[in-house]
Amino acid sequence: MTATAPRFFSHPQALVEAAHVGEGTRVWAFAHILPGAVIGRDCNICDHVFIENDVVVGDRVTVKCGVQLWDGVTLEDDVFVGPNATFTNDRFPRSRHYLDRFPRTIVRAGASIGANATLLPGIEIGRGAMVGAGAVVTRDVPPGVVVAGNPARIRRYVADTAAAGAVTRPVTSDARSPSDPDVLPRPLVTRDTGVRAIPIVSDSRGSLSYAQLGDELPFAPRRYFLLFDVPEGEIRGAHAHRELEQFIVCVHGSCRVILDDGTHRDELVLGAPDCGVYVPPLIWTTVVPASRTTTVLVLASAEYDDADYIRDYDEFLQVARTRTLP
Repeated sequence: MTATAPRFFSHPQALVEAAHVGEGTRVWAFAHILPGAVIGRDCNICDHVFIENDVVVGDRVTVKCGVQLWDGVTLEDDVFVGPNATFTNDRFPRSRHYLDRFPRTIVRAGASIGANATLLPGIEIGRGAMVGAGAVVTRDVPPGVVVAGNPARIRRYVADTAAAGAVTRPVTSDARSPSDPDVLPRPLVTRDTGVRAIPIVSDSRGSLSYAQLGDELPFAPRRYFLLFDVPEGEIRGAHAHRELEQFIVCVHGSCRVILDDGTHRDELVLGAPDCGVYVPPLIWTTVVPASRTTTVLVLASAEYDDADYIRDYDEFLQVARTRTLP
């Protein structure tokens, strides 16, 4: 009886003990994959890669030379891991002290980990995110962002995530007319969102800005909250709402507001209390204050309800796309 050829390629100097290796995967010299690992289709496992038992690797994943994937690591589809990137699975390691269960580190679909980056255990790298070379990642990374440094901080957003239509637009009047289309772009590419000019009255006593229901405000607020004293490099939001409407105004300093409807993304810069951004339901919203002195006012259409939040980006994509179907 003729033996069936393996559906994947394994270099003669590689050691592949795993029973679950997908069709079209290539495993190169001196790589070692332990029996319990699960490897998807069309992956590229390069030289000197070590993969432990409790590891799941999705389809079309590239793992470059010198990477170790320890127990507890999951790489979803289309992930890229650069050379000598380091994963960890024990925050307080001691020789011959073993955890009963290792924390799960998840790298979501389409994300990239740069060369020599280090990831602490139990964190999640969001869909389409990019970790810069040499970064030390100590906490979760939101979808679609670029992080770099030690500790890793958000530097900007990438444009090749699910929301590929990203564009950055300044939204401060800067002493110009609020009707200037370059200042207040309309329409935004994200569905049903909008920028509203807020009147300002100034005299010798100072300035006052105001918004009235039906004019600047599209809903009657039931709640407000302020974002302030946010450490540099941190973000707020990074979630969507099922029913809640919001109106966002930067009352001091400046901030970036990223709006994502699952198909397109707008990145707006707010820098004065003369305009605000209306955010309808099912828009993934992230606020990035420029500094610790920035203060952002958010008006909400309803009282706080934790069930209204969507905090998982993949769940948001599913709900948003289902809602927009005819």
